[in-house]
Amino acid sequence: MEQDWEERVTAAWAAFDDYAEEDAAGFRAVVDALADELPAGDPRGLFERACAWDSTGHSDRAVPLYREALAGGLGEVSQYKGRRAKIQLSSSLRNTGHPEEGVKLLSPELLAPSDELDDAVRACLALCLSSMGRDREGLSLALGALAPHLPRYQRSMANYARLLVEPEEE
Repeated sequence: MEQDWEERVTAAWAAFDDYAEEDAAGFRAVVDALADELPAGDPRGLFERACAWDSTGHSDRAVPLYREALAGGLGEVSQYKGRRAKIQLSSSLRNTGHPEEGVKLLSPELLAPSDELDDAVRACLALCLSSMGRDREGLSLALGALAPHLPRYQRSMANYARLLVEPEEE
């Protein structure tokens, strides 16, 4: 059941772009039906519902669901989805006018074990910082995340990113 459910969730999200904007409720109904297959309060179902609300333009409806999923142990069930929930919750908090909460939530993720979500953590954190008027810190994070992907100038860009927040020694 577990693998079959995850595969059906993946298939639902793969079809997300097939839904017209006017049919956002139809997409959320598909996700709700999948979440309803799980026991009440299962953090995976809460997370998928949050993602559906978020992806259809309702960050305000997503925030409490992300919080509930994380409080319900999503990170213990799936470390990857737990980290995704933190990234997405931070983005939603920023969108709803609470970027400082996003910064508090994501800052510890800079020290978390590295995975493919590292750049997303930095990008979202940069946006939260910028929303708080801390543009230099945000730009530093964004450049630091970009630097390793450049075909050249990696060292220079990493240094420039660092120098945005650390003054040069004389």
